[in-house]
Amino acid sequence: MKKIPEITMAFWIMKICATTLGETAGDLFSMTLNIGYAVSSLILIGFFIVTLQLQLYAKKYNPLLYWFVILATSTAGTTISDFMDRTLGLGYANGSLLLASLLILTLFLWRKAEKSISVNEIHSFRGEVFYWIAILVSNTLGTALGDFLADDSGLGFLGGALLIGVVLVLITLTYFFSNVSRIVLFWLAFILTRPFGATFGDLLTKPYEKGGLNFGTIGSSALLFILLITLIVFSIIRNNKQKHINFDKKRHGV
Repeated sequence: MKKIPEITMAFWIMKICATTLGETAGDLFSMTLNIGYAVSSLILIGFFIVTLQLQLYAKKYNPLLYWFVILATSTAGTTISDFMDRTLGLGYANGSLLLASLLILTLFLWRKAEKSISVNEIHSFRGEVFYWIAILVSNTLGTALGDFLADDSGLGFLGGALLIGVVLVLITLTYFFSNVSRIVLFWLAFILTRPFGATFGDLLTKPYEKGGLNFGTIGSSALLFILLITLIVFSIIRNNKQKHINFDKKRHGV
């Protein structure tokens, strides 16, 4: 059941692109189209459920399908977080704490049921379900954390993105130059790439007076979607080339 990509630099680049698109697309639904956070959340959760079903019952790794589920969790996470923090009035700090607790609980239950939360050791249907629940919660948490850094902390969109970028560099250095658990580092990086994408998305879409670049949600979403599709196509081409190389090696007994 190897239906998850290898964790490489390309994976993280695509993850940041998908989460940034999730931020701009989520805002496009809830604010630009004026659908509202609650209705937008229901629509996007429905999109997530549909793509998740296709992913769960797929027989092998499909890059297009996998990244569409990631995009669905990111987009739904944006509107869910905004609904909790703004409509329900929890605020960014309380929303982040609640979602962090929910993520810890999800990882704990996953570890209890499957004996491992390593993304390289998902060999069952139940394990894959836990994986996607953790991703949905972590992307929602990332949105709340990104909004907290951008709005409540006083750092602004650029300052929040720079802070998270520095932390991600430190995590990368820790990965290469220490013995800290790779599982812990993966989930820290996965969580933090979401607010990095969220703050970068806000930087692209927000008006100049709010510290943004004023590209708007429609233009930013279209640009990021094209970029993500391009990266997915390159991923498919690379995977096909690797399959041909492996086939040739087996055929020649290498």
